[in-house]
Amino acid sequence: MGGFSLIHWIILGLFILLLFGGSRFSSAMKDVAKGLKSFKEGLAEDDKPEERRDPRSLPRSGDRPIDVTPEPRRTEEPAPRSADDI
Repeated sequence: MGGFSLIHWIILGLFILLLFGGSRFSSAMKDVAKGLKSFKEGLAEDDKPEERRDPRSLPRSGDRPIDVTPEPRRTEEPAPRSADDI
């Protein structure tokens, strides 16, 4: 009970084939195959070692590097006290 037998799968497959038609089904399977192929190629590219680059090197495009030096803190000095405030 509750499981599909072989005849159920065959009937379901024929129904889907009739519903979508032969050309739609084959083109959908081609698209799935292309997707799987590109996915596998993407995984293979991840396995290749990347070029090691010195992170301290400057960009080579001629752009100036971004200055991330923090500015000195501004400290508010208290106003000078006069002799009248005492």
